[in-house]
Amino acid sequence: MSIKNILITGGAGFIGSNLALKLIEKGYQVTVLDNLSPQIHGENPTETSPLYLSIKDKVNFIHGTVTNKVDWEKALSGQDAIVHYAAETGTGQSMYEVEKYVDVNINGTALMLNLLVNGSYDVKKVVVASSRSIYGEGKYISNELGAVYPTQRDSIHMDQGDFEVKYPNSSALTLVGTDEDSKIHPSSVYGITKQNQEQMVLTVCPTVGIAGVAFRYQNVYGPGQSLKNPYTGILSIFSTQIKNGNDINIFEDGLESRDFVYIDDVVDATILGLEKEEANNQVFNVGTGVAIDVMTVANELVKNYGVDVAINTSGNYRLGDIRHNFADLTKINKLLGFSPKISFESGLKQFAEWVNTQEVQEDKYQKSIDEMKAKGLYK
Repeated sequence: MSIKNILITGGAGFIGSNLALKLIEKGYQVTVLDNLSPQIHGENPTETSPLYLSIKDKVNFIHGTVTNKVDWEKALSGQDAIVHYAAETGTGQSMYEVEKYVDVNINGTALMLNLLVNGSYDVKKVVVASSRSIYGEGKYISNELGAVYPTQRDSIHMDQGDFEVKYPNSSALTLVGTDEDSKIHPSSVYGITKQNQEQMVLTVCPTVGIAGVAFRYQNVYGPGQSLKNPYTGILSIFSTQIKNGNDINIFEDGLESRDFVYIDDVVDATILGLEKEEANNQVFNVGTGVAIDVMTVANELVKNYGVDVAINTSGNYRLGDIRHNFADLTKINKLLGFSPKISFESGLKQFAEWVNTQEVQEDKYQKSIDEMKAKGLYK
């Protein structure tokens, strides 16, 4: 399979722009289709967005949207492969912007696939960005039942300050890595749309001789991450709060955990998926295989910035949030030879050093909370 020309949808975003630069360095020709969303890039993106400016004049840039057929037709011409990143990405926001998330994430993907099936294009591989959010809660071991997959937590318990997951007829649960064969039961509209994207690509592409690959990314972070977006990216949200001298109010009790994976490792894994035949028609977790609780994230950021702000646990929670999840990397290590290289401590230090070079952004996090309160999704 010969691949030279690669289209990255959402390629001016955080992951997409980093991938574009690495692919160019490796000799690929890169086209980017991106709508330069103000939520990510600000109000004057062509002049002030660091993400866009990092790829400007280095890629064939198409200012357009994945919900527009004409934009797709222009972008697909002459491409050997597609990396499909363009998506709305806020878990909480997806619960009250349902139509927008379905339109961009699901319908945008359907439009791409419809053109590939019915048109005359040279595309040989489609890599789609899935997400750990499709799993919902992670995988646990019950002493009584073995492997179990708890459903969305009950507000009755959380209202009483009990945030840990429960499972019927089981005592205490032990968290383990979530593998690719784990139960898929997303707890947010965002997770549902990522599941749909993944399944559509892996179902449709092979029928027309195109290899499909899905990467279930964990929580991606690193230099270049948007500091303007109050809806997603816990490290960037906390960093903006700290830099504004505002206290950090952590949901629940601060012990909820995620798998934080550095941007360079995500780019490396994605390129392996593009280049290796072993990736064809497969789905892979991408993470570190280590769970880090949110309280630790906040404390490490405050320490790295040297700014004296209070860290509080509010006891509040968002409907749709999960408690724990981290990746089992056995499959991607075995088939693609991928192992993450950047530890959380090292990656967070590099991220904080980069943030220190950036202009302090307005803290809009409370706006996102107020929106959720108004919809009854913030308790």
